[in-house]
Formats: sequence, structure tokens, C-alpha cells
Amino acid sequence: MNDERKEISITIIKAGEVNIVKTYLHQYRNLMVLLNNSIYLENFGECGGQGRCATCMVKAVGLKGNATTMERNEAATIGKARLADEAIRLSCQLLINEDLNGAVIEIAGDEF
Repeated sequence: MNDERKEISITIIKAGEVNIVKTYLHQYRNLMVLLNNSIYLENFGECGGQGRCATCMVKAVGLKGNATTMERNEAATIGKARLADEAIRLSCQLLINEDLNGAVIEIAGDEF
């Protein structure tokens, strides 16, 4: 099977509702775009994926490989929000690839 067509399955939790979203490598630029396309999210990703606004914050469990590492902008933005949970990530900074396969993503609400 061609790596480009390998299915990536991600569990999405929003307001207690669980959805399984299936995608493929390079089908979406990043998790923020996939979430906006799959589930309508008002005011989500206002900076367009630059890692600066924190409006695309999610709780991500089960990440693998490079997805476990934060880039500088992401770490600084989450730090400004004063969140200590290492599972909190910016969905715009998580690329859609095999590292997200099997991950559980909870969309941030007021509880984060």
C-alpha cells in the first residue's frame, strides 16, 4: 500500500461527543484544518495556523514520534496561557501524519 494512501484514524472529543475521523497523509495541512473541515468550530484557529493565538488549543493523548515535540512558538503560546498539562497542544502545529494515528484529541473548552 502506498504511504500516501495509508489511513490515519483520530478520535475527536468535543463537548463529550466522540467522533472518529479518518484521513490520509497530506489530505490536510494540519490538525486545525482537519478539525475545521470535519467539525464546525467557531473562532477556532484565528491566527491561521501560526501558533500565536491559542484558539486552536486541544488536549492530545497518544501522539507519537515528532508530534510529541513542541516548536518554540507553540511552547511560548501555551506558556502564556499558563497551562501546565503536557497534553495541551495547538492543533495548528500538529501535522497530519502517522504520528497522529490512534491519537485522542479533545477540543478545548472552558475547562482547559
